[in-house]
Amino acid sequence: MTYTFGLDTFGDRNGGADGTPASHAQTIRNVVEEGVFAEQAGVHFFGIGEHHTEYFPMPAGDVVLAAIAARTEKIRLGSAVTVLSSDDPVRVFQRYSTLNAISSGRAEVILGRGSSIESFPVFGYDQADYEELFDEKATLFAELLKGGPVTWDGKTRPALLNRDVVPHTESGPFPAWIGVGGNPQSVIRAARLGYGLALAIIGGPPARFAAYSQLFQRALEKFGRPPLPVLVHSPGHVAATDEQAKAEFWPRWRDIVTLMAPERGFAIPTEESFDTETGPHGALYVGSPETVARKIATNLRALAATRFDLKYGLPGLTHGQLMTNIELYGQQVIPRVRELLSSS
Repeated sequence: MTYTFGLDTFGDRNGGADGTPASHAQTIRNVVEEGVFAEQAGVHFFGIGEHHTEYFPMPAGDVVLAAIAARTEKIRLGSAVTVLSSDDPVRVFQRYSTLNAISSGRAEVILGRGSSIESFPVFGYDQADYEELFDEKATLFAELLKGGPVTWDGKTRPALLNRDVVPHTESGPFPAWIGVGGNPQSVIRAARLGYGLALAIIGGPPARFAAYSQLFQRALEKFGRPPLPVLVHSPGHVAATDEQAKAEFWPRWRDIVTLMAPERGFAIPTEESFDTETGPHGALYVGSPETVARKIATNLRALAATRFDLKYGLPGLTHGQLMTNIELYGQQVIPRVRELLSSS
């Protein structure tokens, strides 16, 4: 079985060595450097998740990915995730097919409904249409991926009648996934439309998501589709030791979750809950390379997944800490996970 390993960022606003927040512009420039370095470190995929906030200033990740593409040769590049509900499927397809051209076929896209819904008021969408927006747009995007003229009709955007959408891809459709955070209907939708399944696990025991992997494969069979891959996306931070990783990550994790809790309905983290989440059965991959590698290997097996993407970075972490995280992940964690999976 072939396993691949990626890194995802939300463009988390960096902190300086003195604790002063970096500018949004400097944070974006740093993400470009991090993406280029990820290839040098041996990482297979680099993803940027769309956000529209002061602490995640990354509304146009495809532009940043294009900058990374121009300076790399092998690493795959994509969204993690694109909020399709508040975007136009045709424009998303055009942006990522353009990225695919620039990168010579290395583009991917992960589509989401928008668990962070700050983009809805920015672009004038009603949250009451949350489900319908995503279902229609994901259906249209699946049609666009097939290539050739598209005919589509729905309620959320103007119809298309035998419309050719450019640019054409050179070697068939680029990989596309639907991000799922715990909704069985989203799992079935991914299978029905022929998307890969991206399990976004940010809290609680990852093993509970095994039921979603199983549901996905059963649904693919029901819809007459071939097996499709499952990836796992979870937050984490790698440092030389468990103690250092936790010391760097914990205060930043506490602060950002506390900030987002009123909108997202999160529980305020405590040191006890943090220890549980960073333990063997939690959703945070925080620790030394050996600790993180063992946890990744365990959960790839448990979830029947073939790819793991570590969502690295938090607002306030320094660019230097993130570069160390990338180096350790690429040069120590990934090889160790391969060893553990092959030995099992």
